[in-house]
Amino acid sequence: MGTPMSEASLEPDLFTVEAAALAAARSMHADVSAPGAEQRRVLGELILHYERLMRETRRLIRRSDRAERDMNQLNRQLQELAGQLEYRATHDPLTGALNRGAVIEHAQSRLALGDMALIVLDIDLFKQVNDDFGHPAGDGVIQAVVDCLKHLLGEQTAIGRVGGEEFSVVWPTTSRDDAVKVAQQICDTIARHRHAAPISRAITASVGLSWNRAGTAFETAYSHADQALYQAKREGRNCVRLWLGN
Repeated sequence: MGTPMSEASLEPDLFTVEAAALAAARSMHADVSAPGAEQRRVLGELILHYERLMRETRRLIRRSDRAERDMNQLNRQLQELAGQLEYRATHDPLTGALNRGAVIEHAQSRLALGDMALIVLDIDLFKQVNDDFGHPAGDGVIQAVVDCLKHLLGEQTAIGRVGGEEFSVVWPTTSRDDAVKVAQQICDTIARHRHAAPISRAITASVGLSWNRAGTAFETAYSHADQALYQAKREGRNCVRLWLGN
């Protein structure tokens, strides 16, 4: 079985023509019958210098190739780091949902493009959850609520955690009825979810929403949805209320 070829031997030789010329010069220099001792001496020196030049050039090319590979690897690492930093700057570390700033920016962009529902929800009696079951269990409830939203609405939907137990959903739609339907599905899905131990009771959420025409300021959309949320809280929790104006 033959000896495996080295990595260097598999690389293309950039000096094929030069190598052929050098081989011819060596053959001529080795021919002792050729006349001209001084010419042979000069040719010998030329061969030595040419060989050294080719070795140095190959060494520089290999070093340049290594530097290029290292630079490409560094660029990939920098791109990965930039992506990680961007994710951390725009996402909530506990749930992976958008953070407050990112969901506001997304909602503003959607409002500039078309009609949009802004849905806000708040976990009912969340302080009691922490008091009765502990803060780690409370964190688990928050994560479970976000998981419910992602499963119901899809990973591409803009879901944000805008407070301790308060969340927002950006839902582009031209139909107010569609917005109410989605908000009710959110409320029902959260109420049906059964949480891991030690949570031993159902967890519900109150939901408020505003349906907004394109061009509406985010502050207006959020204020109206927030008013609807507090109406849902006042009227018994675990329900949906739509802001209808004065």
